[in-house]
Amino acid sequence: MINIKFGYIALAVVSVVGCQSVPHAKLTVGSTGLSESPSVDAQVHADRIDFKKLKKQENRPIVALVLGSGGARGYAHIGVIQVLEQQGIHPDFIVGTSAGSIVGSIYASGKTADELREIALNMKANDVRDVKLDMKGFFDGKKVENYVNQQVNNTPLELLKTPMYVVATELKEGRKVVFNYGNTGQAVRASVSIPSMFVPTKIGKDEYVDGGLVSPVPVNVARELGADIIIAVDILAQPVNTETSNVWGLFNQNINIMQNHLAREELKHADIVIQPDLREKAHIFDVKGREMTMRAGAEAAQNQLNAISTVFNQKHYSPLNKIQQLSAHD
Repeated sequence: MINIKFGYIALAVVSVVGCQSVPHAKLTVGSTGLSESPSVDAQVHADRIDFKKLKKQENRPIVALVLGSGGARGYAHIGVIQVLEQQGIHPDFIVGTSAGSIVGSIYASGKTADELREIALNMKANDVRDVKLDMKGFFDGKKVENYVNQQVNNTPLELLKTPMYVVATELKEGRKVVFNYGNTGQAVRASVSIPSMFVPTKIGKDEYVDGGLVSPVPVNVARELGADIIIAVDILAQPVNTETSNVWGLFNQNINIMQNHLAREELKHADIVIQPDLREKAHIFDVKGREMTMRAGAEAAQNQLNAISTVFNQKHYSPLNKIQQLSAHD
């Protein structure tokens, strides 16, 4: 019995090192303490914003930022946001899956890129990790939910400063679900609930798991919502760089092959694709690894500035003509 218990614990530790999808941060606590968590569950509502109408009113294209899944590589999203922010590029809305839902929701709450960086560097394992040796998974995910809500000051999805859409998978039927209302942390918890690692997130009568199973880089969601310009960030592990000499490596490779196939089809519909060079496997709790991954995201975004400028000019998005002369070396 002792050996069996040790095996479960060892596997749980390996899971954290190899695959956890949560780039998080230090807690934000006000002088009066934390407020209660949102009372309304994460939901799918008819969208409160008509982006087509907004496009006509402001006579400009609608810009969406799509942040994909990818475990510890999610720190790269912060580097990308930093470069976009420096160039005055602020999306009209954000769509995120798994790791992208965490970075996206915190950014949508009004945090700057520099604040996101600080949050990432100050994240501690115990802030988000709650081991639960359950038949359905090794992690409960409630700490992830609470942590995200603390970072966004318990703001529900529909009241975030930038509209945010969180992609998850309804477990029973395998449906893609896009949360846009209610408990932000709960929606993110559902989106990052890697099957067999996290206990599925129960919302109402349904259970939800990682959005990366059905839409690892949710470009189609952004297009359906009315985006004219889609900047998609793909941080998926490339199968060619995955170690397959052990059982865990083979498991990862199966997931990588599936997700890359799904992503490849959706990325065809993006206007700009940013793919950071992330061949090395970073430990989610390694500060040096976080910095390296954020830097890779920034470099990849810099390399796409000319392409972004071209697309924006073609779409007649005049406020961003200033990036026209920029290159990867500027």
